[in-house]
Amino acid sequence: MITPTKILLVDDDADLRKLLSIRLKTAGHEVRAVTCGEEALAVLAHYKPRLVVSDLRMDGMDGLELFDSIRRDYPGLPVIILTAHGSIPHAVDATQRGVFGFITKPFDGKELLDLVERAARLGGAEEEPSSRTEDWRADIITRSAALDEVLRQAYLAAETDTNILIQSESGTGKELLARAVHRASPRSSRPFVAVNCSAIPETLLESELFGHAKGSFTGAIQNRKGLFEEADGGTLFLDEVGDMPLSFQAKLLRALQEGEVRPVGANRSVSVDVRVVSATHRDLDQAMADGQFRADLYYRLNVVRLELPPLRERPEDIPLLANRFLGEANSRNRRQVEGFAPEAMQSMMSASWPGNVRQLQNLVEQAAALCTTSIVPATLVQRALRNDLSALPSLADARERFDREYLINLLRITEGNVSSAARIAGRHRTEFYKLLRRYRLDSALFRPSLSTDEPRDG
Repeated sequence: MITPTKILLVDDDADLRKLLSIRLKTAGHEVRAVTCGEEALAVLAHYKPRLVVSDLRMDGMDGLELFDSIRRDYPGLPVIILTAHGSIPHAVDATQRGVFGFITKPFDGKELLDLVERAARLGGAEEEPSSRTEDWRADIITRSAALDEVLRQAYLAAETDTNILIQSESGTGKELLARAVHRASPRSSRPFVAVNCSAIPETLLESELFGHAKGSFTGAIQNRKGLFEEADGGTLFLDEVGDMPLSFQAKLLRALQEGEVRPVGANRSVSVDVRVVSATHRDLDQAMADGQFRADLYYRLNVVRLELPPLRERPEDIPLLANRFLGEANSRNRRQVEGFAPEAMQSMMSASWPGNVRQLQNLVEQAAALCTTSIVPATLVQRALRNDLSALPSLADARERFDREYLINLLRITEGNVSSAARIAGRHRTEFYKLLRRYRLDSALFRPSLSTDEPRDG
């Protein structure tokens, strides 16, 4: 039985696009058809398909280039490539790069539908998280398509036992995501243990994580379990793992590799079964290059990588979050502030939020505490935004933000011409491509859209 699923169809041949749409819809699928790779990338975020079917040879971005862009931003989304120019080298190249399937035109209809069904199962179309229960992600308030995609990836990863690295700016909710992963995992009935690696002195970090034996050092008056043992069978969340001292990183790596820890002063190791979710606001790739973070530990932690979008990239979430925080502040302070003036909400929607969700929460609590009317006026919000020194980003975060915005402006000016952008930046073209990959920027998205007189299908 065919499982209905949402499919994004990409083909610049109007007749074939119409034929494929009819065939897939007749089989019970929902289809959105577009004419080129650039258009496909534009509709991906809001359409949220479970599968992409794309032609290989198209004007502008071809099918494999489209696949590379999809893999960067939607790594769990299956892609099937269709072509009239099929060959063994094409098929080998496509499958080695991670394309789910490769079919040569003219193709057998049953073969296509069977492949679509298998790909749909891979993409989670049979039973999405939303059709089961949302309890696992209940603490994460969003209507953002970008954040929904991160949550979809998190849900898929949660069902495995692989380690997860959450690399995002400070204040974006990394611990909330880690707890959501734990709730969605088979380990949900076991402990979730969180530790902030930057808050524990280096001399105490080993004892805190691995435990210690009685008498192992001054003040060790009894045996004490470490956080690894406390999390046995469950999830250990290592927050700000990028700030972990280099001298301790080798010990952590050994514990992860061997599945056991040795308490300080003990003669024997203790077996532990934990799933590690780590988080950092630092650029660990740069930290490795600078010799501040071990590459072998990085690859052990970074089996699945999730990136929470900063609040400035999901302004549609600001009203939801602000009203949730206002309700919580009312409950704590026994107040009856009903909402925000339109100008106050507009000020929040247009703010840059360097401190992300944490900064928004602090601002709402401050405004609720000082508000003397039933509606928070714009003046309170604007004053809080001006005076919030805690919202200033770190120098590293500010530099990273500048670099990203600089690259985006260059690509806009040059309309996605990498050679011209690299020349303006005074960088070699190869080095410029590395910068684009580092900041997950696709030059193709900045090229002028191809005009077409064809009506769109779907």
